[in-house]
Parts: sequence; C-alpha cells; structure tokens
Amino acid sequence: MHPAPSGNQPPALAPRGRGAGFNPPNRFEAQRIELEPDALLDDDGRPLPLRTQFFRDNAQSIIAWNDSPDVGFDAGVSPYRGCEHGCAYCFARPYHEYLGFSAGLDFESKIMVKLRAPELLREALSKKSWKPQPIAMSGATDVYQPIERRLGLTRACLAVLAEFRNPVAMITKNHLITRDADLLAELAKYRAASVSISITTLDGELAKTLEPRASTPARRLAAVRELSAAGVPVCVLTAPLIPGLTDHELPALLSAAAEAGAPDAHYVLLRLPHAVAPIFEEWLDRHRPGHKDKILGRLRELRGGKLYDARWGSRMRGEGPLADDIEKLFLLSKRKAGFAGDRTRRSPAAELSTASFRVPSDQLSLFGD
Repeated sequence: MHPAPSGNQPPALAPRGRGAGFNPPNRFEAQRIELEPDALLDDDGRPLPLRTQFFRDNAQSIIAWNDSPDVGFDAGVSPYRGCEHGCAYCFARPYHEYLGFSAGLDFESKIMVKLRAPELLREALSKKSWKPQPIAMSGATDVYQPIERRLGLTRACLAVLAEFRNPVAMITKNHLITRDADLLAELAKYRAASVSISITTLDGELAKTLEPRASTPARRLAAVRELSAAGVPVCVLTAPLIPGLTDHELPALLSAAAEAGAPDAHYVLLRLPHAVAPIFEEWLDRHRPGHKDKILGRLRELRGGKLYDARWGSRMRGEGPLADDIEKLFLLSKRKAGFAGDRTRRSPAAELSTASFRVPSDQLSLFGD
C-alpha cells in the first residue's frame, strides 16, 4: 500500500465483461492498493475475468432520503449497494467511495447486500411516524441486478409494500422485473405501482460494452410489453441520453417504446459527477475513440464548459441552445411515436396514490381486505 498517485492510470487491457476499465482513486482515501499490470492478465497476456464479491451490509435502516427537486420522490429503498450491471456512465458510482471502495471496478464487483432489507422495511412502515408516500426502488443502484435472481430481496420488499399498499416506483434496466409482475399488478390496482424501464440505446453491440451485465435492449422492450399486459403502468426512460453517441436514436427508440405499449417516456441527460468522468472517458478511449472529442465537446457545451454541473434544475437537462435542440427532438419524436402530451421529465411517482395505505394486522392476508 502506498500513497495514491496524482493521476489515474488505467490498464492497457481492462477485465472482460466490465464497464469500468480501472479503479480510480477514492477521493476520501489518502492511500490505495495498486496491482501490478500483469496481475490482471493470464499467461497469454489476455485480461482475466473479474469475479464479483458479495459482502453483508448490516444496515440498521433501509429507507434513504433525498431532498433533490429533480428526482420526484423523497424516499428510496435498495437491498444492494454497488451494481453488477457495470454501466460505464452510472452516476451512482461515487457512492461506493463512502464505503472505502473505488467508484470504478469496485463498484461493479464488490456488492454490499442488506439481507434484512424486507424486515427493516416492514418495521419502518409499521411505525406511527411513517407518513405514507411513494418509495423509489431505487434512486441509485439497480434493485434487479443479477444477484437478485438468487437472493430475491427485492421481491420480498415488494411483498411488504403490497401488504401495506404503500406506493412504489420501480426503476430498472433488467428484464428480471417481470418475475414480480404479480405483486406490481396487485399494487397497480390501488394506483400504487409504476415502473420505469431505462433504455439507453437500441444498438445491442453498443449496449454490450456500455451496460455489460444489464438486459439487452430487446429484453427491456419485452419487459415493457409483459408488464403493460399485466396492467402495470410502464414508462420508458431514454436515460442517460448521451449527446454525440445515442441522441440520434431518439426517434427509433421512442417508436419502439410506444410499439411495446409504454404510455409515456422521459429522458435524462448524461451526468458525470466526480470519478464517473474519468471512468467514462476511459471507456470512450477503449470503445469509441473516434467519437470521444465530439461527445465530450457536446457535454461541455451543455454544462457551461464543464463535463458536469451539479445544480438542481440543470443537471438533468443541461443549458443552452443544444439543450433546447435535444428537448425539441425528444418532444417531436415522442409525438410522432404516438405518445400523448408533451411532458419530458415528470416523475412517474407523481401519479401514485397513498389513499389505500394500511398497516396490516395479523389477520390480514397479502391480498385480503
């Protein structure tokens, strides 16, 4: 262990199947562990696969609170910290630094698991101090990342929410959410469920490197169809919208979303806070070197000359003529695709109702009155 270098030194060859190519220094740590470059290569000089590790998170509470006016909800729940999907652009990566990890490969290969999440959620909703309100699952890491298939913690939390009839807004880019269509449909009867499916691109090859362990774009569209057929309100998020890389897909993407049965769609501009910027830049070097200057140049145009602007009201959309052009293209594409209305960023959580919330007694069954 030695003092962290002043610059980021990504390896020449990144681990297979990962969005990040390296571990940038943790901004809160004075020291870091740095492996020799050949430690990540096999005998033939090829990058070794990086196995995911899972750690118990002994959190004593499960509801996280935020005060951002940009996201449309105050309360969020996730059984996981870190996300194996490994999206190169993920704005939640810097949260891993609070755990002593890196926002890079650590974020997608060292996952914290809250095994008591359903129990903690039940305790929180049972308290007299709980004010019924929509809960987002989640505002940061994806609650349907691959480990959920084995652990089922998200489903167990949904069962608690269905028992209390507390509204929930789901956000994911994984087809696995269709497994829980029964619980979501039950909540939807009380206007207590909405789902947002994030689709960044229709290009399957691009998605393989940009979002390496998330469902393919085709599978996400299939999730829209299946949930819509089950009576669950589904919104498609063209998020993040990456100027110079995916913005030209808006007409085709929104058309595909409408055809799949989504009643609404929104977009969010790419955000690159803290360590996400060098991680995404390194991804561009590996996968889109010819587009790098154009993409970063447009981001700076949208962010007042910087790669990121954290101001509320601006960070989701950007500012200036280019931001206006992107919004006009989105709205035009949305109308041509057959969507009603011209909303661009209204949160699906705003449509949810708390009118049917209840604290169940021991005599109440999950679906009973």
